[in-house]
Amino acid sequence: MKVVVVGAGMVGHRFADELGRLAPHVDVDVLGDESYEPYNRVMLTELVAGRIDLAGLSLPTPDSGRVRVRAGATALEIDRTRRTVVTADGDFDYDVLVLATGARARVIDVPGLGGTLPRGAHVVRRVDDARDITAATLNASTAVVIGAGPLGVEAACALRHRGVAVTLVAPTGLLARDLDAVVASVARDQATSLGIDVVTGTGVASVGVRDGRVDGVHLDDGRTLATGLVVLACGSVPDTTLAAAAGLETNLGVVVGDDLRCTVDPAVFAIGDCAETPAGVSGLVAPGWAQARALARSLARDEPVELPTIAGSAMRLKAVGMSVVTMGVRSSTALPTDRVVSLADHGARRHVELVARGDTLVGVTCVGSPELAAHLSTQLDRPGMLPADPMQLLMGASGPGAVESASPTTMPAATTVCRCNGVTKGDLVHAWDAGCTTVEALAGSTLATTGCGGCTKLVCGIVDWLQATDPAPSSQTTSGVRETNVPTR
Repeated sequence: MKVVVVGAGMVGHRFADELGRLAPHVDVDVLGDESYEPYNRVMLTELVAGRIDLAGLSLPTPDSGRVRVRAGATALEIDRTRRTVVTADGDFDYDVLVLATGARARVIDVPGLGGTLPRGAHVVRRVDDARDITAATLNASTAVVIGAGPLGVEAACALRHRGVAVTLVAPTGLLARDLDAVVASVARDQATSLGIDVVTGTGVASVGVRDGRVDGVHLDDGRTLATGLVVLACGSVPDTTLAAAAGLETNLGVVVGDDLRCTVDPAVFAIGDCAETPAGVSGLVAPGWAQARALARSLARDEPVELPTIAGSAMRLKAVGMSVVTMGVRSSTALPTDRVVSLADHGARRHVELVARGDTLVGVTCVGSPELAAHLSTQLDRPGMLPADPMQLLMGASGPGAVESASPTTMPAATTVCRCNGVTKGDLVHAWDAGCTTVEALAGSTLATTGCGGCTKLVCGIVDWLQATDPAPSSQTTSGVRETNVPTR
């Protein structure tokens, strides 16, 4: 079977990697329109901030030698009659075609931003976007970021980290989709403490352009923000251009059924940001990865696609100087029978909320306390593990009477360490015993740390613990059974 994947982003890469593991006999060609190998798009603002380089963004190379990632191979046309994808470098025949074309950055429809963006206006969607923004900061003393979702806040913090004076335009408030008003005010205080000017309650009327270059942003309330650097973080739009030209059904995205198969061609599937399932367009990495895994299993085992239920939403801000994490149920959406426990210390720009349902922690909102957020992430959705007094969880792993499950020594094997990829402590230990004895090797084997990066510190701690308890990972015996230096963990 020949499989062609159009799109070498995080979802297309995940699908190819999973299929290569499950069906090593299948030939897979991944066509990417960028000149880079697959990378972690979620971490692009870290590249802008200078806290990571391109190598640090790289995703693990697929294990199977029959998975070929072709960087710079832009798909120009799909010939569904011949079952061929046309590129400038040749045609790729397929038995199964998987569209993972992702999404384009949304550009707001205001005067000054029509057609091609003027010089000085940027989106944050690709490596080259991040590099262009970084280069622009060399000659820019001010910047305006339009849009105050996670990407906008991260971009603002990255620019501020580079010494640029930043104004963040947030018409509906900071992180309004992810935080309740009280918690959002604490996050805003964090941003303000970094020197970011947050403007709320007004939108953008137009972007001023002179001689083809941005020279300011005009707000609905009459104010003008003088600047030569504008970053747009206004959401995304599914990229359906190739699919529509091929005669596939498109709406908001490429229309597919619950089996991820396109409605008019059983040989074509769509996953990730470009796909519109009966549940709609997700626009998030986690559902896209779930689709990638489900489709890979279906093709490898010749069985129906079974999409898992994604347990609640999660947002982890990757911003220099700010710490905001939400997982699962928020207090505003809690059931009447749920118990909400909160700790507010707004003077320290800190606010933590827990939502307990029976004996299970089902929601966490944590602003200003990254260590506690990491601890609480190991407790989420674990029936029977909630202390009788949930306040103990807010004490962290070192407070009086606190639980110790954040320590690798006492952490149960079933504890989820990487929520993006569903990797447990047991998965990491198993990979270690199989010879993956560095963070990088564990990432390649289990995919832990390759999502939002929020679990990296915890994974590093587990590696340190494993090195201390099992400094010489066992080698294979002549019988092929791995011997371990530590009987149990």
